[in-house]
Amino acid sequence: MKVSVHAVNFTVDKKLVDFVQERLDKLEKYYDKVVSADVFLKVEKTSEKENKIAEIKINVPGDDFLVKKQCKTFEEAVELASESLERLLVKRKEKISSHI
Repeated sequence: MKVSVHAVNFTVDKKLVDFVQERLDKLEKYYDKVVSADVFLKVEKTSEKENKIAEIKINVPGDDFLVKKQCKTFEEAVELASESLERLLVKRKEKISSHI
């Protein structure tokens, strides 16, 4: 799966990009028709500790899924967002297989 990581208002390091790629590659075992993923990592200028936002957009044939999570770290946000996407992809797979 092709994963594009976009960092907004900061520069992203290789370790974080590798983590995102590795985590999103796991989504393919839930639904194998995922075309690509766009990951937007943002830092909000707030005094709150939970100012890291991970927005993941998954492209599958006929649909796009968008999940946005805000946490203290990007790793945690990506983890939560990908768990939400796992549930969405499993639902989609079940929906499609029930129509066949």
